[in-house]
Amino acid sequence: MNDTLEICITLESLDRIMPMHVIVGLDEIITHVGPTLAKTKPAVDFVGKHFFDLFEARRRGQGGSLVDACAESGRKVYLRLRDDFKTQLIATASVLPNQGGILLNLSFGIAVIDAVGHYDLAGSDFAPTDLTLEMLYLVEAKSAALDESSQLNQRLHGAKTAAEADAASDMLTGLFNRRVLDQVLGRLAARNLPFTLMHLDLDLFKAVNDTLGHAAGDHVLKVVSRILKEETRMEDTVARVGGDEFVLVFDRLTDPKRLDAIAERIIKRLKVPVEIKDGTVAQIAGSIGLVSSIIYDNPDPAQMMEDADTALYASKERGRACHTMFEHGMLPMKDASAQTPTSKSA
Repeated sequence: MNDTLEICITLESLDRIMPMHVIVGLDEIITHVGPTLAKTKPAVDFVGKHFFDLFEARRRGQGGSLVDACAESGRKVYLRLRDDFKTQLIATASVLPNQGGILLNLSFGIAVIDAVGHYDLAGSDFAPTDLTLEMLYLVEAKSAALDESSQLNQRLHGAKTAAEADAASDMLTGLFNRRVLDQVLGRLAARNLPFTLMHLDLDLFKAVNDTLGHAAGDHVLKVVSRILKEETRMEDTVARVGGDEFVLVFDRLTDPKRLDAIAERIIKRLKVPVEIKDGTVAQIAGSIGLVSSIIYDNPDPAQMMEDADTALYASKERGRACHTMFEHGMLPMKDASAQTPTSKSA
């Protein structure tokens, strides 16, 4: 004789240990549903509904009769919710002969991640022993790690960008530095593109530092930098190469009349007193030397810088606040007293 062990389980216990279960009568009418499964259709009362009104079979041969599909205890049933998401489910079915019904314990399977989002589920909606919890924890940990990695990458990219900007710019004025200037001149010379180099040196700037202080001098340099950027085009390069020295590179611009006009505007604007504070003003001026690449057979940036210096020195010798275009035959700075440059005052 075989002994039969009968265990009575309350619906409350089933809700706790199998929150995704559903109990269906032999007439396929739902008599009870677990709390998590109920959340998939919060506006629908499962109890009293026909099972196949809310679920559909995903495999041929399962769906004609739920009793037939669950004839063997432990039989798997593949289902799909009848909703907009068509969420896939896997159910383990067991016939309850004494109660005249069928118990199905459902799982989202590989669709659990989507289901959590679709139905606003949380870890508390699953049984503590459900491996789904472990999967959710792993996904959450992976998501957090990816998010942290993304934030780290963004910080590193930001730091790299900032470092590159610092390496390419003058810290005080924000203009390009000598390093970038050399790169621009080298590229233009290598491509044999026409350009003009302008060397600007501020006049009377030392007096500003000596009488008004270095803070005032820094303010003047920032004002000068703004003027130079406003008087140049997007494709031009403006660099600070020394304390009060600036070099401007005019890409594909060699027309003397246009260059004269630009130089005159810059010199005119630099003559305007710069207000410091409390009515204090700083008076400066600017001397300019220019050289165009088209006067050379093979333009050499280093030679052009020297020739621009020669033209700049000629401007200072002629009284400052003027500009001079370099021409072949001009003597270098040490012999400048003997030269007769082409010079224009603004």
